[in-house]
Amino acid sequence: MAKRRREKDEEEDKPFKLPKFDEEAFLKRERRNIKTTFFSFLFGGFVALICFGFWALMGSNDYRWWLVLLVGIFTASFLKAIFLRLKIDLNDFGRKNWFGSYAIYFVTWLIVLIVLVNPPFYDDEAPRIELAVLPDMQEVGGTVYIVAKITDNSGIQKGDIAFTLDSNTVSSESFDYTDNVLRYTYDSPQNLTGDETHSFKISVTDSAGHTSEVEDTFTFSNDTIYLALPSEGDTLKAASDIKFGVKTSVWRVFYTVNDGQEINATQQTDRKDFYTTSPEYRGWIAGENITVNVSAVVAYNFENYFLRDEDGNLVVDKNGNAISYWFVNYINDTSTYVFDVADESTIGQNDEIPGVSTLKPRVVSAPGFETLVFLISLVAVVLIFKYRKKDRRN
Repeated sequence: MAKRRREKDEEEDKPFKLPKFDEEAFLKRERRNIKTTFFSFLFGGFVALICFGFWALMGSNDYRWWLVLLVGIFTASFLKAIFLRLKIDLNDFGRKNWFGSYAIYFVTWLIVLIVLVNPPFYDDEAPRIELAVLPDMQEVGGTVYIVAKITDNSGIQKGDIAFTLDSNTVSSESFDYTDNVLRYTYDSPQNLTGDETHSFKISVTDSAGHTSEVEDTFTFSNDTIYLALPSEGDTLKAASDIKFGVKTSVWRVFYTVNDGQEINATQQTDRKDFYTTSPEYRGWIAGENITVNVSAVVAYNFENYFLRDEDGNLVVDKNGNAISYWFVNYINDTSTYVFDVADESTIGQNDEIPGVSTLKPRVVSAPGFETLVFLISLVAVVLIFKYRKKDRRN
């Protein structure tokens, strides 16, 4: 036991000697690492140019991104052959070194390819037009809003838009194009005796010569909103059903009694074009002749289109969320309905006015190159920490 203690004390008394630094081996290894980094970068850019050629040749093929991605991944296997061809010493080239070379190659390939397949170098995407007609059937005397969100990766100017209505060209001064949205208002012709339909076409050509077109129609009619039940002049009781028909898709239907408060009508579940109500709601008056005026609301929201202030900044709610911008128009029935209301105590006693469905904005997050880059970065961080932890243990 004492002998072991003496041997231990002698070992502790020995001075610590730093290992000899091999400067020549260090410089050789660093030169090798610089060469592999440089040629990995060059090879990534070269393969990106080749993949860009494939991208352009495949045109609008739905699988071209995945095919180009496979080319980029499998071509990475040539890195080792290139290093050997350049007579780079790979004897102590470990897994960490290979990971670094492949990471530099792939990130370079991805960044260069993204730059090449987008303007100003390349553009093979036609403009996208999202159209809304509010409403597509309007009462005589109302207005129709034509709105179209026009997007393109090279940008669209007002002069790139051709707008025709009933085969007549609409001058650019007659419509507005702000924040990628075209806005046009058409006022109803007066004194129509029947339905009148108008057709229009919006054509957009980008800087690369790609063209997109949309066509649609809208109609003016005196019967866009009509009374389906009961017959005008009938005596209404508290339990009587009143049914309004609407010939176009709307968000909300409401009416006023003797120009009083607005009362929402309820959409039928089996017939979406019918909205019902009854004299039980607050505003109806028992034992009197009642005048009813009906209106409807149409609303539309483009994908990821938000409200902005005068300076162009997003307007947010109290939780910091951007507020969606809604295009809204009204359909006002040109007819006024007169009913004789029975003298019943339950008429006009219901204070619970029916509600309407909440408008749901369309906020879409589409995965793309950003998602791929994020996943690659996440994997890279995990592997770097893994190798650092291993080096500490060693």
